[in-house]
Amino acid sequence: MELKTKIHAEDGKQEIFITREFDLPVEFLFKAYTEAEIVEQWMGTKVLKLENKQHGGYQFETSNQQGDVVFRANGSIHEIIQDQKITRTFQMENTPFPIQLDFLTFEKLTDETSKITIQTIYQSVEARDQMLKLPFAQGLNMAHNRLQEVGSILIRH
Repeated sequence: MELKTKIHAEDGKQEIFITREFDLPVEFLFKAYTEAEIVEQWMGTKVLKLENKQHGGYQFETSNQQGDVVFRANGSIHEIIQDQKITRTFQMENTPFPIQLDFLTFEKLTDETSKITIQTIYQSVEARDQMLKLPFAQGLNMAHNRLQEVGSILIRH
């Protein structure tokens, strides 16, 4: 089955581009990245902090069924423009991966469809290539598929 979320990584570059079109209005797609309740539903993680403002920060945490923390990520928000753009740092805690810089762009395609483009810049080509060895594409597709499902349900209500 073809993955709907596309990841483009050019050899020798420190960046990747992630794109996905959704059958959701751009206003909802933006909310899915900025409202803690919605983030928790589609990402399957707990939002410990989400300050959607310049110089704001965020922190996410995922625990297993035994209550052990298996994933924690945080970052700073550098720029946020309603329904258009978020510029932020992202760091997975307790991993060897350095901080990355994410540029999220939200685009209205029609009144009912939208697109997200995420440009992620890594500290080095090696760090980017290490990240791409993880089951990153499959996980991102699963999360984005869930975002589409959650959005479709919430918009109908």
